[in-house]
Amino acid sequence: MEGKNNVDDMDARLQLLEKRVHGERGGKTNKPVKCAESLTRISAALANTANKRERVRILHKKSENLSVNICNQNTVDVLICFTIIASFLSVEDLLKYLDPQFTDFICVPDAMKLEFILAEEEFLRSQATLLEQVHNLQPLLDSNHIKAVPELTTKVQRLSQIHIQQQDQNEELSAEVKKLFEEYNKMMFLLSKQFSQWDETLRTLEGPKQGQQID
Repeated sequence: MEGKNNVDDMDARLQLLEKRVHGERGGKTNKPVKCAESLTRISAALANTANKRERVRILHKKSENLSVNICNQNTVDVLICFTIIASFLSVEDLLKYLDPQFTDFICVPDAMKLEFILAEEEFLRSQATLLEQVHNLQPLLDSNHIKAVPELTTKVQRLSQIHIQQQDQNEELSAEVKKLFEEYNKMMFLLSKQFSQWDETLRTLEGPKQGQQID
């Protein structure tokens, strides 16, 4: 009798749990529960998360094995399996606990965190100053001149092409001018040398005449 009472008590507790989970449908044990869609969404969410962490992948495999052919079981089995799978739904908590920085977060005392912040005080103040400058310059960034930049891009590109062409022409002209200067210097050198020879020749010819005039 005591065993029967325990079974009846367990059955009553399961029916109450079914009613809380499924509402009024929980009492209708003869009617199958439509849980395939929900379990599919849960399985997809767990699969996406399992690809990120090795430990989550292991948990997902365990929960996936529990959900095989789950919709073919009776309501009690569905409820038990659904409860087990629901324990793996806190994906964000799992990722948080698996994060290596979480250990530092719970182990580092607040005083040490304050020391870290104070050590970066100068850097934080400089960044705050820069952000304040950006905030003050926001009207300039939102001006019509800045907004018109995309429209002027094509014109600037054309001007850039013209500037490149002018640079090429300038280089060609500079090369020609350099060549002319070299030819001019060469010509002046030859003329100077020629004039020197002529001057020497004239002095040679004028030397005897000056001697005769002195006599």
